[in-house]
Amino acid sequence: MAGAEHGTHTGRELLDMEVKAKAWRPPWYEHHVQPCVAELLGTALFIFLGCLAVVEDAGGAGRLQPALAHGLALGTAVAVLGDISGGHFNPAVSLGVWLVGGLNMTMLIPYWLSQLCGGVIGAGLVKAVAPSERYGNASGGAFGGITADEQVPAVLVGELVMTTFLVLVVCMGTVNGKTKTPLAPFCIGFAVTVDILAGGGVSGACMNPARAFGPALVANYWDYHWVYWVGPMVAALLVGVLVRLLMGDRSTRLLLWRDSGETGAEGGITVCQQQSGNEEEPQGRELGEAVPVWLRRADPELIPQCLCQPSALPECHGELPGVLSRAGVLGGCVGRAGGAGTVEVGGR
Repeated sequence: MAGAEHGTHTGRELLDMEVKAKAWRPPWYEHHVQPCVAELLGTALFIFLGCLAVVEDAGGAGRLQPALAHGLALGTAVAVLGDISGGHFNPAVSLGVWLVGGLNMTMLIPYWLSQLCGGVIGAGLVKAVAPSERYGNASGGAFGGITADEQVPAVLVGELVMTTFLVLVVCMGTVNGKTKTPLAPFCIGFAVTVDILAGGGVSGACMNPARAFGPALVANYWDYHWVYWVGPMVAALLVGVLVRLLMGDRSTRLLLWRDSGETGAEGGITVCQQQSGNEEEPQGRELGEAVPVWLRRADPELIPQCLCQPSALPECHGELPGVLSRAGVLGGCVGRAGGAGTVEVGGR
């Protein structure tokens, strides 16, 4: 009798947990619209300040003024808007982050459109506030360093290498679990500053198709514009391959994510159990298929312990991607392997 009553209470608690977890999903606006608004706003402000620094450069500061303006503006924008959208403000960065698993595929195109629109708005504001003579002399901040076909290979290689550095800093500093750092906004701003100081004379150090597109459209300056798309986008693909195959942690790498001698309790993902009468059994449905592949591959150290506290589940829900709440893991939580009262899930 007591066992049956305990089982009834357990079932009710599990149902309450599932309802709470599902009810905590972010509102549609915060999940889909607000990130795009943040990307548009951040890109517009970043490109406005960057282009204005180029247009208003009196000539005495050289590359230092544009480098500091771009780096400080980007770092600040990432710091204040990063928690909303990730703070990409760059189609190449969004592509790289998506490739390493930090952005949902359904948001990639909206991000790109928001960034390109933000670039146009920022460049338009520069044209509105800058003196027409200076604006014309600087082509509105558009990239006009290529004057002959012979320069194209060097510019392409320069854009490829500098954008690779920038996108690698973003992916390793904000997405990859082992190397995430709260200093990421500063690192990103420093990366842009260093790239402009080092490579501004080679290619202009664009590293951002939105930064190239906005001024080119407003100033109607399209000479060799394609170079500033191909270099950064190829660099994003390269970083995606590097992180996915070599540099990422266990939850990011597609290959070599598990040592050949690693088995079961040492590296498996486990699911908390509760006693039902005198018999222990996993809560919920069969979990071998329910737990997504990325979660079964994850390093147990990276899994929030709060998921093993049912009362805290709604508050901790944001620590893991939303796919966990939709994976059918009705029976509780994910914890560290090898603990008492646990059972291995999946095998991989």
